Amino acid sequence: MNFNKCVRCGAFFINNSNVCPNCETKDKNDISNLQNFLIENNMPNSIDELSISTGIATKNLNRFLSEKRIEQIEKL
Repeated sequence: MNFNKCVRCGAFFINNSNVCPNCETKDKNDISNLQNFLIENNMPNSIDELSISTGIATKNLNRFLSEKRIEQIEKL
């Protein structure tokens, strides 16, 4: 196990993840909200529009993109 700094909130924690256990739950909720939004709506033209529509911070949307988590959603 590694001593890491959470990329979402900045807290230090011991785990092999890049987010702390508290933020892991928040990430799961954000991904679920994002999934529901993408199923029910067309993809917005920008990350800013997606952020406004879903209430998910652009920082986290960009992180989901870089971690290829949004691509998994688009395949649903």
